[in-house]
Formats: sequence, structure tokens, C-alpha cells
Amino acid sequence: MPGLTVWRMNAPTRRPDSEDALRLLFASRIVLLDGAMGSMIQGYKLQEADFRGNRLKNHPHDLQGNNDLLSLTRPDVIEKIHTDYYAAGADMVETNTFSSTAIGQLDYRIEPLVRDINLAAAGCARRAAAATEVKTPGRRCFVAGAIGPLNRTLSMSPDVNRPDFRAVTWDQVVAAYTEQITALLDGGVDALLVETIFDTLNAKAALFAIEQVFDERGDSARVPVMISVTITDASGRTLSGQTIGAFYHSIAHAKPFSVGINCALGGRAMRPYVEELAQIAPCYVSCYPNAGLPNAFGGYDETPAEMASVLGEFAANGWLNLVGGCCGSTPAHIAAIAKAVRGHRPRTLPQALPALRLSGLEPLAIA
Repeated sequence: MPGLTVWRMNAPTRRPDSEDALRLLFASRIVLLDGAMGSMIQGYKLQEADFRGNRLKNHPHDLQGNNDLLSLTRPDVIEKIHTDYYAAGADMVETNTFSSTAIGQLDYRIEPLVRDINLAAAGCARRAAAATEVKTPGRRCFVAGAIGPLNRTLSMSPDVNRPDFRAVTWDQVVAAYTEQITALLDGGVDALLVETIFDTLNAKAALFAIEQVFDERGDSARVPVMISVTITDASGRTLSGQTIGAFYHSIAHAKPFSVGINCALGGRAMRPYVEELAQIAPCYVSCYPNAGLPNAFGGYDETPAEMASVLGEFAANGWLNLVGGCCGSTPAHIAAIAKAVRGHRPRTLPQALPALRLSGLEPLAIA
């Protein structure tokens, strides 16, 4: 594409003992994830020139609001945000790659830069992790490669008059995720986190792509796969209609390291779904809610103390292995959550009884 220069960069590799260290950490206590990236970026009041940098100075499309691009054009901002979350107590931060696929970047016409964006984002997180470890000897800081949902869905038509129409194909989604996954692994992430899932079929395409990449690269390239779904409202279902139990049945074949719930709702509204997931999932369970529901201005009003109180209750009930924050949360929220869950034992993984487990919109188990 005219005006775009694609640079290939080297990025740090993950440590060979990363997965073992992560499993030991999860076995020892409740693990802390970071909080929101977007709301933190908003606090910097960045302008169009920040998103363009010198590299995209003459790009013909507006770029402001494309937060993932800042890993390339303002890596100092992204690295600082990661560092602030580590300082607040996070054990793991997510790369700034929520929309870093060719499909996600199509609206900005910078699809050729997808690999570079993912590599740069992994580099920002890895540098922040390394710097934090130097400051606190003996501490291990982990990086999760964030794989977000797409702005196109495989399960639903965008045209109410054409219910059979899809704006994207399975092969296109798999190809887009494959490019992102490959770059994140090359960037040295410790785990892959498929998150904010509203369409299970999109998520299954991401999981399919992950397994293909692992198969092609061999067992040494495998990293823990973490999965997090979003329940969109009080119906207790995903946007594509599944209950939390049906969703788990749909993705259990991937043998996830963890499964959980994030975004869309505040912690209080997530309570019954986190409890159900904690009872049925034989892997680690995560929860990172929004800082309450958005207000009339699109902001989030739940204070660190309020959010920590809810998540502290979840921890006390034995439902959590990994906890953090999503939209509207800040390092102050993470610090408060860390304090609230400290001293509570991590959730004990239940034994899965043999059964045939199927799912549509509802789960079905045949023992």
C-alpha cells in the first residue's frame, strides 16, 4: 500500500521456563492481571500526530483512536502504562493488541503493519516486565498476548434483511488470527489470551488458528492458552446467545489454561456467572470486570475500593485464580484488588467427571 513502510523488527523471546513458572504462581496464590489500556491512553490526551508519528505522517486516513498503533508510534506511553500496572501489583500484563489483526485494522488501511504492531506491542510489554524484575529481584513478570474480538462476526448477519449473509468467512478470520498469533509468539509472549468473546464461532476460529500455529512450530512453541468471554447483559448470555455453561462446552476441546469472564458488566452483575464457571471448569478461572457499568458519558464510576470489595468477595468464596480489571479500571483499581484478594487461597480446580458434553445455546451433558 502506498505510503506504508513495513519494517521487520527483532523482539525478545520468552524464557524457556516461563510456563513452569506461571503454573507455580497459579498454584501458590490468586494471580493479578492488569487493568484497562484504553482509558489509560485517554488520560494522555494524545492527538492525531501522536498516532501517526514520523512513520505514518502522510498516511491518507485518520488514525486517532487506533490505540494499538501507539505501540509503534508512541511506545513510551504504552510501556509506561504496563510499568504502572506492574508497580500496582499485576503479575501479568496484556499486550496492546486488542484489535491488531488485518480485519481489525482494515478501517484504518494499515493492514500491512499488523505484524509490526504486534511485535512492537510485545516489545513494550517485555521491556516493562524486564525493568520491573530488575527493580524487584526475585519477582517474575509475565506477558499475555491479547487477542481481541473482531468487528465482524461469523455467527450473525450485519443485514437484518439477509440473515444468511456474513461479512467475513471462516478462512479470512483464521488467516487474520494466524498472522497475529505468529507475531505475538515471535514477540516473546508467555501466554495467549483470547478475550472479550461475544461470538463463540469467532473464538473457535482463533483457537483453531492457535492450534495450527502450534502444530507447525512444534511443542517447544506452545504457550498456555487463556480464554475470556463477555456476558452482554442480565440475560446471562453472550451476544451470539450462549449461556456460560454452553460457552464452556464449546471451547473445552482447546484444553485452556484458564477460562473466565471480562468486560460488558461490572463485578456485581458477573457474580452468578463467575460462580457457575468456577463450579464447572476443570482449569483456572479468571475474572476481570469493568469498573462498573458505563455512565451517561461513557465513563466508569466504580471506585477502586468498590471494585475491590466485590472481587474480594469472589476470592473469599473460592471462585478465583486470576483477577484484574477491564474497561475503566486503572493501576489504583489493580492495587486495591491486590490488597483485597491477598490472603485468600486460590480456587481449587474441580475434578471433571466423564461425560459427553454438547452445546448449542444451552449446555447438554450426558453421563
